Amino acid sequence: MAVKKGLVATDEIDKLIAETNDWRGDTLARVRKAFLAADKAIVEEWKWMGSPVWSCDGIIAVGNAHKKHVKVTFANGAHIADPDKVFNNGFNGNKWRSIDYFEGDKVATTALKNLVKSAVEYNRTKAREAKEKKKTH
Repeated sequence: MAVKKGLVATDEIDKLIAETNDWRGDTLARVRKAFLAADKAIVEEWKWMGSPVWSCDGIIAVGNAHKKHVKVTFANGAHIADPDKVFNNGFNGNKWRSIDYFEGDKVATTALKNLVKSAVEYNRTKAREAKEKKKTH
């Protein structure tokens, strides 16, 4: 599977948002803006046959515009703090959590950025731990 990063991924995501010319495209654009504003080190990727992915020391989240909602799935959502209760799906598992936005839902930008910052810190901590573990072996 080829992963598109950087400008190519950005172009693909721009195209997806433009082609999703209803509330879902607007919502995905707001979500994307919050992700990119949360940390300058976040990289956009295009994976899995057409999904925007935001990464920093590992995957943070995948965004998808479905027929009736926009889903933003955090890869390690179960491991990050969500004091603003942004997550509204995926509570039964021990790994991911997601946010499902339906028509009329607002993107709580500040709360989403805080959640993204927590996810970035989680990924950075895991990356440091892996690096340290590698040094000791």
